Amino acid sequence: MANEVIKIELKDLGYDEFFDLNWKSLELTNYPVARVIAEYKEAYRVKNANGEYLAKITGKQIFNAVKREDYPAVGDWVVITELDKERAVINNILPRKTILKKKYSDKQDTQIIATNVDIAFVIESLDGNYNLNRFERYFVLANAGGIRPAIILNKIDLVSEIELNEKIDQIKNRFDNIDIISTSVITERGLNELVNYIAKGKTYCFLGSSGVGKSSLINKLLGKNDIKTREISDSTGKGKHTTTTREMYFLENGGIVIDNPGTREVGVADASTGIESIFDEITFLSKECKYTDCTHIHEPGCAILKAIEDKKLDEDKYQNYIKLKKENEYYKMTNLEKREKDRKFGKFVKKALDELKEIKP
Repeated sequence: MANEVIKIELKDLGYDEFFDLNWKSLELTNYPVARVIAEYKEAYRVKNANGEYLAKITGKQIFNAVKREDYPAVGDWVVITELDKERAVINNILPRKTILKKKYSDKQDTQIIATNVDIAFVIESLDGNYNLNRFERYFVLANAGGIRPAIILNKIDLVSEIELNEKIDQIKNRFDNIDIISTSVITERGLNELVNYIAKGKTYCFLGSSGVGKSSLINKLLGKNDIKTREISDSTGKGKHTTTTREMYFLENGGIVIDNPGTREVGVADASTGIESIFDEITFLSKECKYTDCTHIHEPGCAILKAIEDKKLDEDKYQNYIKLKKENEYYKMTNLEKREKDRKFGKFVKKALDELKEIKP
């Protein structure tokens, strides 16, 4: 029948035993569960076997929330009360299996990108966006949240086959055991490989800078233009993207994908474990350092500096490791600690300037 409604089940939305056990442990089984599929200002869209609802959280949840992670995010499973066929109230958030979050340098609070993601696609385009260090940054975020990363090299129609293979070799030399998919929405090369990679009932998050083609790729996967996109700016060469909310989409093969607004840069927050995991080669070497509190910057007997000197460790990888470690440590500091650090630095600069004045004839 042409107008037959296809009945969905919770497992089609990514629901599994992990969430079911947590739902039962909260003793809220009289209330249905739903998945957050979009986030708006002060509202959410949730979906379950009964349909989709525009939902809001209770005043009690707002009152008890002390940080951003206490609020729902796209990918969350929540316990709801269905008010009617279109509206619902979110009563509780089920514990998260995985979480992807980032930090801005000028904000103390962490921003959640998505939750309960199985694989994070890190997308870079071959139109000047390509950067090995940026891959590493996103890998750290994924690993810190318990998510497996994979790479999509997009816009491969812009480069020769030789250049594409050179980029793939660079990635393989830098990263171990990483899946790489090369795609082009213009020639549609690699799209079948991407579709086959995406498994039924699993959730995939698309990450990358503005203009790398995240939304265009998802539109191709959906077979329709559900996500509005704009052309690349001729003056800046950067992507103009109309996506301002995070949203979840469901593919015909049963896969679940989340699109995200493009970002210029992401900060690593509470990512110590993710850094140690991604830079496991450096972590292993650090155990051979002479000092247990070695910073791997200037100390004698540093095994990491020795490995760089002996050309056994990639220096760009090392520099990115040091940068991310410092960034993570800075973000972990409280506002008070940051102000104290800035105050001490200001005093140091003032003292140095005063000493310079005394030296001058």
